[in-house]
Amino acid sequence: MSSGKKNLLFYVLMLLIFGILMYLVLQMGSRFETTVSARVVESAEGFLSRGFEIFSTGLEYSLKTPVAMLLLQMIAILFTARVFGLIFIKMGQPSVIGEIIAGIVLGPSVLAHFFPEVSTFLFSQETFDNISILSQIGLILFMFVIGMELDISEVRKKMKETLLISHAGIIVPFFCGILAAYWTYSNYASGTTPFVSYALFIGVAMSITAFPVLARILQEKGLTKSHLGTLSLASAANGDVTAWCLLAAVIAIAQSGTFAGAIYTILFSAIFLVFMFFVIRPFLNIIGNIYRNKEVITKTIVAFMLLVLIISAYVTEVLGVHALFGAFMAGVVMPSNPKFRKILTEKVEDISLSIFLPLFFVSTGLKTQIGLIGTTEEWITCLVFILFAVIGKVLGTAFAARITGEPWKDSWSLGALMNTRGLMELIVLTIGYEMGILPQAIFVMLVLMTLATTVMTGPLMNLIDFSYRRKDEKTGVVRKTTGKLRVLLSFGRAGSGQMLLNVAEQVFSGGKRPFEITALHLTVGTEINPMHTGNFEELSFEPILEKAKSLQIDIKTRYEVTNDAGQEIVNITNHEGYDFLLVGAGISMSDLPEDIEAARHRQIYYEKYFSKLGASQSLFYPGDLLKDKTHFFIEQTRVPVGIFVNREFTKADKVIVVLEKARDVFLLDYARNLMVSNGAEICIHELGSEVAKNKISDSRVREFLISNKDTSLVSLPKLSTNVLVKNNFMLISYDSWMNIMDREKDSLQLMPSTLIISNKKNER
Repeated sequence: MSSGKKNLLFYVLMLLIFGILMYLVLQMGSRFETTVSARVVESAEGFLSRGFEIFSTGLEYSLKTPVAMLLLQMIAILFTARVFGLIFIKMGQPSVIGEIIAGIVLGPSVLAHFFPEVSTFLFSQETFDNISILSQIGLILFMFVIGMELDISEVRKKMKETLLISHAGIIVPFFCGILAAYWTYSNYASGTTPFVSYALFIGVAMSITAFPVLARILQEKGLTKSHLGTLSLASAANGDVTAWCLLAAVIAIAQSGTFAGAIYTILFSAIFLVFMFFVIRPFLNIIGNIYRNKEVITKTIVAFMLLVLIISAYVTEVLGVHALFGAFMAGVVMPSNPKFRKILTEKVEDISLSIFLPLFFVSTGLKTQIGLIGTTEEWITCLVFILFAVIGKVLGTAFAARITGEPWKDSWSLGALMNTRGLMELIVLTIGYEMGILPQAIFVMLVLMTLATTVMTGPLMNLIDFSYRRKDEKTGVVRKTTGKLRVLLSFGRAGSGQMLLNVAEQVFSGGKRPFEITALHLTVGTEINPMHTGNFEELSFEPILEKAKSLQIDIKTRYEVTNDAGQEIVNITNHEGYDFLLVGAGISMSDLPEDIEAARHRQIYYEKYFSKLGASQSLFYPGDLLKDKTHFFIEQTRVPVGIFVNREFTKADKVIVVLEKARDVFLLDYARNLMVSNGAEICIHELGSEVAKNKISDSRVREFLISNKDTSLVSLPKLSTNVLVKNNFMLISYDSWMNIMDREKDSLQLMPSTLIISNKKNER
């Protein structure tokens, strides 16, 4: 008897024996029942009806338990926030805007207005406190991450360059905020809060810049490594430290009611900062230098760092300057080792951004009743807040940047970028609202100001670029060409980069024109932490740079973060003067022949079970995925495109050139390059013999055969498997490849590494 049958027999006997024993014990235990309630024997129908009634009652009770309500609220919040976030990403806006809008939609402005019963059930006052507590925990974790994103050494290096810019971007809007407070105090806050506290909080709200949103906007526009990007990030980082220290002082003053009463709070807060920077930070740096990779960072180390975070937040909360300030400072003093910070950030960031922060957005939205702004005067007040915020931030930053020597275009762009407020502004507003300093109507106006100033960042940047591009066009500036063949090599996985470089070097090094290769790697998802991009870039380019060194060729590298990798590759190719695009076919068609056989089984499975349901075949058959990929690049780009299908490629020294149409003879140019660079043996494989029949390009083929006597010629109606297995590289046009994909799938199982080329000059 096989081991499988023995296990099954033992399993059945175990269930049978212990089932009987449990039944006997239960029967014996029935003697302990002294009284048996008299029950009417119910019919089967009555039994089922009673059972369903009990089930319904239990279900209704379970739905209203605190845990069930909290989970239901989280489901509604996370789903709505994600949907609106994706919508705003498609609109070219940061996802944080969509998540804030999602909070407003779930709040009294929309859901409670149109569906009051649903809103009352979902966000009752009794259960809303749980959401508020969780959102505060999320904010503490988020501010911890923001603190870790700041590199104090970099801030210190650029202090001279950014001090005037960042502080002008705080002082000017702060003054505008105080003016706005003076103008609105008598109508909205008189009698409810002291003017000093009210004015200072609005001043801080006007002066905040959202460092995370700013960094993501720079990523989306590809400006992270530019002079403008570096300057704006350094200015925002410098401004963040100043603004949060300023906020701590404002909270201390608001808590005590007077400047004199805040002296001790500020004094002890200063002592706390000194202790964090000169005692805790050096100690943590020692730990960071020891534990710098995932293998040695244990749960104990992570727990200790989180304990530092919690203690720091607790101390500042007790001192009266809010727990968020302590969380921010805990992040700042974390070990400066970038690898340690990256690992710790990864452990904290995902859960704080994906779960806790949406809860904060919704809790903010539930406090935002847009209906409170009903009169014309109130809307004018809201517009004045927006106007003061934009003027203070943009003009203050731009003129300071111009004074430091920046050109006007970068100065205005810097002002537009620093005008981004986003989540950081909401945090400040929430603190002011919960302390009772900001009346609800003013809170709503400032939330709308936050949305407006964040949304306008992208359009303002585009307007500035457009204005100065028109000026450049009027000057008649023309881009200089180098005379080199510019090849854009785009890869996804780090390992595929060096393989594609190997292909490019062999295909182009024997050409008449010198070639220049730019290696492009894209990370999909603009929500990626800006702190991680440098590490991702280093890891992604390390193999291809090592390969370039071994081949003794210089290459340029380019790293971008995008939400649409395919479109980004097309845009770069078309708009930046490249002459050839080389990309990999991807995992689905870069596998070994046995994996292609597995794909055929998936195809059979599709045809048997899913075709009648109208399911997309591309979900099951990777050939269609490759068709979609090649079709997109071929149709969208204006230059020749090469799609490489890998079959354990090393060297193209035995090459088959497939000619199906007369226009396919352009492939002979690439074959000639391989002969020069590799001394490759060439086999021309004619399909359908159109070249010979029509005499259209017979002269080109004849000339190639005469000038290269070792070249062989095969004319067959189909791909010859004997020829395929004898060669290690195949050149084929895009049109011929598409035809073969439909009619010769069996032959493709034996094909060597293949370069599919679309030659724009010779196609239709």
